[in-house]
Amino acid sequence: MDSSELRTRFLDYFKEKGHTIVPSSSLLPDDPSVLLTTAGMQQFKPYYTGAADPFRSPHPTLEGKPLGSKNAASIQKSFRTSDIDEVGDERHLTFFEMMGNFSFGGYFKEEAILYAKEFLDSLGVSIEYVTVFGGDKDVPRDEESVKIWEKYGFSAAKGNLKFMGREDNFWGPTGAEGPCGPTTEIYAGGIEVWNIVFNEYYQKADKTLEKLPTPGVDTGMGLERLARVLQKKATVFETDLFLRAMAELPEDLDERIRRIFGDHTRAIAFLLADGVLPSNKEAGYVLRRLMRRLLVYEHLDARIATEKLLERVVETYGHPYSNLRKEFILQGFRAEKERFQQSIARGLKELQRLPALNARNAFSLYESYGIPYEIIKELGGQRAQGLAREGFDAEFAKHQEISRAGQERKFGGHGLILNTGELKAANEEEAKIVTRLHTATHLMQAALRRVLGEGVRQAGSDITAERTRFDFTFDRKLAPEEIRQVEELVNKAIQDDLLVTYEELPYEEAVKTGALHFAKEKYPQRVKVYTMDSKYPEPFSKELCGGPHVQRTGELGHFKVLKEEAVSAGIRRIRATVK
Repeated sequence: MDSSELRTRFLDYFKEKGHTIVPSSSLLPDDPSVLLTTAGMQQFKPYYTGAADPFRSPHPTLEGKPLGSKNAASIQKSFRTSDIDEVGDERHLTFFEMMGNFSFGGYFKEEAILYAKEFLDSLGVSIEYVTVFGGDKDVPRDEESVKIWEKYGFSAAKGNLKFMGREDNFWGPTGAEGPCGPTTEIYAGGIEVWNIVFNEYYQKADKTLEKLPTPGVDTGMGLERLARVLQKKATVFETDLFLRAMAELPEDLDERIRRIFGDHTRAIAFLLADGVLPSNKEAGYVLRRLMRRLLVYEHLDARIATEKLLERVVETYGHPYSNLRKEFILQGFRAEKERFQQSIARGLKELQRLPALNARNAFSLYESYGIPYEIIKELGGQRAQGLAREGFDAEFAKHQEISRAGQERKFGGHGLILNTGELKAANEEEAKIVTRLHTATHLMQAALRRVLGEGVRQAGSDITAERTRFDFTFDRKLAPEEIRQVEELVNKAIQDDLLVTYEELPYEEAVKTGALHFAKEKYPQRVKVYTMDSKYPEPFSKELCGGPHVQRTGELGHFKVLKEEAVSAGIRRIRATVK
C-alpha cells in the first residue's frame, strides 16, 4: 500500500465514523507557546480547554466555518526541532506527517481504542503489544484502558500488555500549560505506530494537574512509520515517501548523509511553502541550519544537486499539499545558497585549522562563516568530542544579548526611552513619531490585505523616527497602481479620523474575535486587541498588539510609501512615512 492510498484509507475510515475531516494547519502555529507545529492536536487545543465551541467557533483551516462536530480527524504536517541532531540514523525525522483522530467530549477510551484496533485490522497490521500508564503518586493506573484491551485479548499475563511510567505513557501539554493525560500506545512491526492520549487533566503553569470537566481524545500515528510497516521496509527512508528524492543522490554516498538529505529536503520544502524564511532567529534559524548543512555536503561532493531533491519532494507531495510550489521553493533555496556560497570554503578551511573545538570557537565559525553546528560537530571528528549543543546554544544566546545591548547604545547615541524590539525612540519627540508610524503600519497592513488578498501576512517590521519598515508575504513586485491603492486606503482611513480602541482578553478569546495575529509571535496569556473601525461595516483594522497607538487616526497626517522592494523569495518590504 503506497502512502497516497494510506492517507485516503485513514481519512475515509474516520469520516465514516462521524469525524469532521480537517486540512493540515500551517507549520507556523497560532499557538504562541511553541515555535513550530509539533502535533496534530495543536489546531484543536481551544476545543479541549473550552475556549472554542466546535459548533459555533470558526475554525481557521475550514475557511472560518465551525467544525460542526465534537470529533475530528486530520493528517497534520509536523516538525520537531529536538530531533535535528539525531537525523541520519534509521528512525529520527524533523518533518513528518501525523495522522490523528480527536474528540472533545464526543467519545472517550472505549471508542478510541476500538477505532485504532479496527483501523489497523482493516490494513492487515498485526498488533504485537500495547502499553498502558502504570500510575504514579499523582495519577492512578489507567485501569479502564486495561479492561478495554483485555476484551481484545491483551493482558499483562500474556505479555502483550505492558505498564509504563510517566515518561513513556503520560502526554504533557505542547506548551507551558494545557490538556494532558495518560496514554496507551500500540506497537507493530517492531515500532510504536499509534499513541492514544486521554486528555483527562489540565496542567497549569505551576505543573499541577486538575481534572478537565470534559475529557477528550488526542491520537497520533506517524504516516512514515505506518508506511514502513505496511510496505515491509527496514527503515522509513526506504518507503515511497523518500525514494523519489533520494534516488537523485549518488548510490555510494554514505547512508547517514543520504538520510539527512532525505529528511532535510522535505523539511526545507515544507517550511518555505508555509512562509518561513532563513534567518538567525526562531523558525528561520531552524530552516537556515537545515539548508546550510546540505549546502556544505553539496560543496564537498560536486555530484550532489540539492535542487533536484527538492523538485522530487514537490512531485511526491504536490497532490496532498497544493501550496508546495516548485519555483517558489527553489527560489528560496537559491537565495540562501547565494548568501552562503562565498563563505563555505573559508569556513571549512578554518574548521580544519583548529586543533580542538569548543563552544566558543565553534560559535565563532558559525558567526564568521555561517557553518552550522551539525557540520562542525561531524567534520570536527575527534577534535569535537568536547563540543556539545548546550554550550553552542549558550554562546549563541550570549551573542544575541551583546548585539541587542550594542544596538541600544548606538541608537540615538544615549540609549532608548522606547524599545519594544519593533519600535525604537531615543527621546519623547521620537516616541510620538514612532507611535504615529506604528498605528499607520496597522492601517497599511489592512490596506495591503484589501488590495493584494488575505494571503498577505506580516514577516517582520522595524519602526524608527524616520520611517516604518514592513516586511510581508507576497511573491511578486507590486504594480504602481497597487501601491497607489494602498496609499489611498490608508489616507482615507486617516481622513475618517477613526477611533482607536483596545480591549484586553485572554489569548484564546482574542483569537476567536477574528483579530489578526501572527504565528511566529510569542504572545502572553493576556493580550490587547486594537481596533480601528467606527465608520466601516467591518473594522478597518483589528489586530493583536501591545501598543502604543494614537487615539484617533486623524493624528497621523499624510501617509506615503517611500520604497517597495524584495527581501527574499516570497517576501516584500515597504518603507513608508507619515508627515
